[in-house]
Amino acid sequence: MSYYPARAVVDHAAIRANVERLRAVAGAAEVMAVVKADAYGHGIVPVSRTALAAGATWLGVAQLGEALELRAAGVDAPLLTWIYGPGAPLAEALAADLDLSASAPWALDELAAAARVTGRAARVHLKADTGMARGGARPTQWAELVDHAARLAAEGTVDVVGVWSHLARGDEPAEPTTATQLAAFRDAVATAERAGLRPDVRHLAASSGTLFHPDTHLDLVRPGVALYGLSPAPDVADAVALGLRAAMRLEAEVVHVKDVPAGTPVGYGHTYTTPSAARLALVPLGYGDGIPRHAGNAGPVRVGRHRGRVTGRVSMDQVVVDLGPDGADVSVGDRAVLLGDARDGDPTAQDWADAAGTISYEIVTRLGSRIPRTHVSQEDPS
Repeated sequence: MSYYPARAVVDHAAIRANVERLRAVAGAAEVMAVVKADAYGHGIVPVSRTALAAGATWLGVAQLGEALELRAAGVDAPLLTWIYGPGAPLAEALAADLDLSASAPWALDELAAAARVTGRAARVHLKADTGMARGGARPTQWAELVDHAARLAAEGTVDVVGVWSHLARGDEPAEPTTATQLAAFRDAVATAERAGLRPDVRHLAASSGTLFHPDTHLDLVRPGVALYGLSPAPDVADAVALGLRAAMRLEAEVVHVKDVPAGTPVGYGHTYTTPSAARLALVPLGYGDGIPRHAGNAGPVRVGRHRGRVTGRVSMDQVVVDLGPDGADVSVGDRAVLLGDARDGDPTAQDWADAAGTISYEIVTRLGSRIPRTHVSQEDPS
């Protein structure tokens, strides 16, 4: 059954505009559209097609399964995936013409074994840890990784097409760590070249590097959250100031209204009491849909011309919004908008992040699969 009284409307015109904006900022660097986590909750296959049509030349995903899903859907652009463990179906990955990251010799060995099975060299991006201490080889391990890759390249099982890393504090433009990481990255590339490797692409910058650190653009940039119209550093510049357009509007129908007097307690635990006579609107979205429970009494909601907030606790399937004494014109069936574009007067993902004490990335990626995604302004709806 397809009926659901709420939806996430994904605006592909906004995605196209954001890709074009990021291409302009990136200059000569190519753009990899990062579409991991179901394109940050927006829909991996349709978003990937739109990003490529708008001028992105690469796609990036974290999980191998996401990459295989794109290939199964007929998306044939260059595609990098970077998280897998021992025993992953790497022969299937190579057969699907995927690029894979490698941070340690064991990964290279498994890729080489898959290459021998498939008869095609593994396209590899060696990852250097330049100061994030997450993925990638530490400087003390980098030479070993590079030498191992060079040996496998000589036998024809590995083709090192990229070297990459990730910025830890790119969202802090004045922080010197980014310059330190860039220098470490250049050293890592030089070490790879001395070993005889000639990578086609060197890439370091995600959204914050793309927008705030032009010296990190190199051959390729990897914007993620900015692709969806969200700022990677809202304390520095919001999305509007960065020239980005929110690509998702989360909306629902008001399914019940009631008029209550001042002093009416609302919701589980009675954590909220109406300060005056008010119209309460029931909105059918809750933590079962990914609405943060800890945004109770704080999450912003617009209903018609009224800007209210979640009152009381967030329930599994619904929230109550206090529209105050001026909300008498709100009726069942009216549209409630939980997040959208600030230029339309909507609450934003960043507003919800502020209410929940988190980041906008989490707000959009945590939205549940039971919320239908409605795609608008697609060039190719198929």
